[in-house]
Amino acid sequence: MVVASEKVPVDMKVLMNHIYEYKKGVRQMVLFTFNKKYEEFAVQRLEHQHINYILQPVGNNRMNLYFGRRECLDAIRLIVTRPLSQLTPEEDFILGAMLGYDICAQCERYCERKGKCRKCE
Repeated sequence: MVVASEKVPVDMKVLMNHIYEYKKGVRQMVLFTFNKKYEEFAVQRLEHQHINYILQPVGNNRMNLYFGRRECLDAIRLIVTRPLSQLTPEEDFILGAMLGYDICAQCERYCERKGKCRKCE
C-alpha cells in the first residue's frame, strides 16, 4: 500500500485521472492495467468514491481494473471471461466501443482480425 507521505507513482496518477474523467462524465467505463502491488491503493480509491469495479489478473504481476457504470460492468462480466488476447473479433470490438475508443479504428481493427480488410485483400 502507498502511504500518504510517499510519492504517488505515475501509474496511480493515471488511475486518479481516469477516476476524475469518470466522475465528470467523460467516460462511462475505464480499463486500467497496473502492477498488482498497487491493488490495495486502487481498490481503496474506488471504494472510497463508491465506484463499481472488476479486477482481473493478467499475469506478469499485472491486473486489469475495469470500473464505471454498473450496466457496463455487467456486460464485461459476460464478455471478458478469458484473457483479452483470446477475445473473438466481435468481443474485442464490443469492448473497444464500450471503452469509447475511436469507432473507425475499432471497425478497422475488427476487419483486420476477421481477415476482411481492404489491406488484407
